[in-house]
Amino acid sequence: MEADLGDLEDLGKLKEDEAEAHVHGVCFKTGPPARTGVELEWLVQDRSDPRALIPVDRLDAALAPVETPGAFPRGSRLTREPGGQVELSSPPAPTLAACVEAMAEDLAVLRRAVNAAGLVLVGRGLDPYREPPRVLDHPRYRAMEIFFDREGPWGRTMMRRTASLQVNLDSGDDSAGVTGYRNRWALAHRIGPVLVAAFANSPLAAGRPTGWLSTRQATWGLMDPGRTRHPRHRPDPREAWTRYALNARVLCIRTPGGGTGPADGGTPASAPPGSPASASPGAPPVRSGQDWSAPPGLTFRQWLRGVPGLRAPTRDDLDYHLSTLFPPVRPRGWLELRMTDAQDGDDWIVATAVTAALLDDPVAADTAGAITEPLCADGQPVPSDEVWRRAARIGPADPDLAKAARALFAAAESAMARSGAPPALRQAVSDFAERYPERGRCPAHDQLDALRRA
Repeated sequence: MEADLGDLEDLGKLKEDEAEAHVHGVCFKTGPPARTGVELEWLVQDRSDPRALIPVDRLDAALAPVETPGAFPRGSRLTREPGGQVELSSPPAPTLAACVEAMAEDLAVLRRAVNAAGLVLVGRGLDPYREPPRVLDHPRYRAMEIFFDREGPWGRTMMRRTASLQVNLDSGDDSAGVTGYRNRWALAHRIGPVLVAAFANSPLAAGRPTGWLSTRQATWGLMDPGRTRHPRHRPDPREAWTRYALNARVLCIRTPGGGTGPADGGTPASAPPGSPASASPGAPPVRSGQDWSAPPGLTFRQWLRGVPGLRAPTRDDLDYHLSTLFPPVRPRGWLELRMTDAQDGDDWIVATAVTAALLDDPVAADTAGAITEPLCADGQPVPSDEVWRRAARIGPADPDLAKAARALFAAAESAMARSGAPPALRQAVSDFAERYPERGRCPAHDQLDALRRA
């Protein structure tokens, strides 16, 4: 007997329980924490005029030498962001020191290329002067703008003007101790506001103070909370993340035969193994005129349950949806800690080292849990949204955050000493601690001081 066409279509649909099981399986892959990766976003400015917009053809010419296979000796991947920012993403490394060494070598290659074109890489969380147009014409970004424009200008600001530093660490094992993924998930959220405060580096917009030390983090906080704030804490992170992901609104729906496009805010970064490819093998190229905008208010769970006139979602659609969620800590098979502003010069090394040391050293992780206990009010296991807002607005001026930052830096330094980290790496952390947390400051204060002097 031949199957009814409708029955065949039903067989191809992704069911709700299948979607939940898929998210469980792909987002928290367990094992002993070992690897470290880092993704560095940079604003690109004219060396002599930081207020000048960079034409696309000039940026194309500057990046051409490093957009060829093998351009980076240590295997980092270069991608572009919608406003002309660039991102360099390291491959996963077996140690923190190896990660920093590899990124430093590849970053030097990128810097030489842009410097030769009269440009410079600038590590700031938000462009302090310019409001660049969107320079990437991809249906994903058009759909993102349509989605975020419904609620204000913050989505465009995020896409075109912000830059961050992201540290990628293994999820952890199945144990109940500090190396277990449940504890590492909670600890990443507990130290998150402290990292925002300690490394805040975006106090200016249009050349004026915004009232926030991390305007980049404030911008994320103003956007769609169902995809940019942390999930409600639950004992099982897999359950918490699955509910968060399926209840988040759909940002875009790819048209058939359009390829998959970028898998993150830009194109997919070289994080620990398991990162989704930027396009499915053999997928046709994306056509610039395609419309990927989703119906307003549609959650992925509603899409799974069926929407008249809209095709059923597939597993690829679910994977793509997961790539459009931007909380401070995002599970992708590993943990992406996304809350830190881009840093000036080589201070990215400090942010990477402190973050990795606090999560990967068992003694430091246990200490960090105790240090951040006062940030968790009313018996909650993680800080509230209000703590994250205070971190972004006043940073180290908050006494609890300032105290925690000093103690966490000390715990990270001790962890690096135990692990035998290179002296130069330990010195970089010590110097930053002396310059900022020990004085109740963060990098944003340097920008504000320079503005006052001017």
